[in-house]
Parts: sequence; structure tokens; C-alpha cells
Amino acid sequence: MTLDVRDITIIGGGPTGLFGAFYAGLRDASCRIIDNLPELGGQLTALYPEKYIYDVAGFPKILAKDLVKGLVQQGLQFGADVRLGQQVSDLTREPLESGEEVFILGTPGGRVGTRAIVIAAGIGPFAPRRLGIEGEERWLGRGLEYHVGKRDDLRGKRVLLVGGGDSAFDWAVGLQGVAAAVTIAHRRDTFKAHAATIKQVMDLATDRKVALRTFCEVTVIHGGERIEAVTLRDSRTKTEERLAVDVVVALLGFVSRLGAVAGWGIEIAKDEILVSSRMETSRPGIFAAGDIVTYPGKLKLITTAVGEAAVAVNGAVTFLRPDAKFTPGHSSHMEHRFGAVGGGT
Repeated sequence: MTLDVRDITIIGGGPTGLFGAFYAGLRDASCRIIDNLPELGGQLTALYPEKYIYDVAGFPKILAKDLVKGLVQQGLQFGADVRLGQQVSDLTREPLESGEEVFILGTPGGRVGTRAIVIAAGIGPFAPRRLGIEGEERWLGRGLEYHVGKRDDLRGKRVLLVGGGDSAFDWAVGLQGVAAAVTIAHRRDTFKAHAATIKQVMDLATDRKVALRTFCEVTVIHGGERIEAVTLRDSRTKTEERLAVDVVVALLGFVSRLGAVAGWGIEIAKDEILVSSRMETSRPGIFAAGDIVTYPGKLKLITTAVGEAAVAVNGAVTFLRPDAKFTPGHSSHMEHRFGAVGGGT
């Protein structure tokens, strides 16, 4: 077989995968990123590009899209091959003409070869949870959304946020001074958002800057060419309220699955990949990092995921080169890797 074979193929182009590509370059390993989304950045790009992130080291706060911009610049500086809009299907292990045995990944763009794999696919292929009402699909793009793309798209609009988690509460705060009116509808009176954000929203509700409807669900969407109103049903009293809105943003979480990865012969628990302290899966040569993995004490945060990416890539390098050190040393001692300008992190 004659294939473009890379040392490491990273499945997933979010923060974990991008930092993994950077670390592969740091370790002189050729790299490829494959992602089924049309742009790099993973959930940050696809779901909340204009949402602030507060828990990334070195940034008091940073917009998701700006964090992605920096990660792309950092991650691709060593020439990683990037293949977007490509979902990996099958995995085999086959010999090359040279006799070397490598992994072969099947994608819609053809088969690619790799000596090691790092799975950094976040929560895996995901789809938003739907409202579950009749005729829901016809309102998509006509006032019904499952994430907030550009904040300015909601300027001057009457916005209904459906959900009780971080996304709904963050946007209730983030749309202040942008949307004409903000309402949150949630089917319970308990919330899964961060405590500090819940307090912010409660304060905004007290000041009548956010309308909070608990024990409520959207049962009907009304309108012509676009959404004009919804019916909210109170689950306790069974009463209904018609609320005039321009935009409904359903922030109910996502249904995720491992997809083809589940059939690759690696140990999985509850749709998550089990890894060792070196981010090794149960199959030699395959490593994983980020939200898709589990181990005792696992935290699903960007800040821990990028650390796991570095560990996974170092593990992959020692798999490929058993005589290589697992710990490469500090980047401040590797100016030769960054050219005359320097600036490694």
C-alpha cells in the first residue's frame, strides 16, 4: 500500500486535538487532525464562539472564538495535515510495502495511514436535544436555534432561553444590553448552572431584567414566516401562557455517542474511553484525551484536557520510539523548535 502515513493522527479538532498537534510538533512527530465538523475548534466554534471562558490559565476571560484562534495558530505551526468534514468510520491494521504495520483509518475522503492514534473527539458525534414538540423542524432557522452563534444576531430580539444549565444561564447574563427581552423557561425550579451565575440571574430577575419561568415547558410554537410566540405550559397548575418572542434557543444539552470508535476493540465504560495515567487505551498504539475519556478523578475542563493531550502525545511518541524519553523537558529550552522568534509555551 502507498499511503500518506503520519506518526500520529488526532481524531478531533477541538482544544484538546489542537494542543495535541502542537505537542506532536514539539516532539518531532508528524501529525494529522481529522474532524467531522467543517471548522476547527470543536464545541467552542460550533456552539458558543462568542461566549466568554473564565477558567483557562493566563486569561482572566477570553471569548471562545479568540481562544480557538490562538489554539489554531499554536497547534498548526509545525505543519499538521488537517482534514475537516471527515468522520472516521473503520479502523484496521495493515502492512505497508516496506513491511511496517500501521493503522488504517477509513474516511469519506479515502483511507489514511498512521502509526499511532490520539482520540480527542470531545463528547463524540453529538446532536442537540430537541424540544420534542410537533412541527419543531419547520422552525429551524426561522427563530428556533439550538445554540447561540453570533450575539449580534439577537440584538433587539425578544429571546426565550429553554433550559436550566450553564448555557441558558450564561446567555441570560451575556444578552443583557443586547436582546430586547430575555426569558428563561425551565421545567424544574432547580438548576445545573454554576452557583455564581445562578445568583447573577436571580438578581437580574429581581430587577426585572430577566423573566424566569419555572415548571414550564414549550408546547406550541406560533408564527408565520418566523416565530412570533410560544405557548408555555405550567406542569403544576396545567395552565398555559402565550408568550410573544422572536427567537427560541433550546439549550437542553446534547445526545452524544462514540460512533465508530465503540467498535475499535478498546475498553469503554458508559460511553467513555477508559485510559491509564499515560492516556493509554486498552489497545496498544491508541491513546485518548479530553471529554471522551474517564479515569479516577477525571475533570471535564479545557484546562485539564490540554494537559491530557500532552500526556497522550508523549505516550504515543514513546510507543513509536521506545528509546525516547516520556518527558521532553520544558519548551523554554527548545528555542530551536520555534525559529528565530521563539515564544514556545
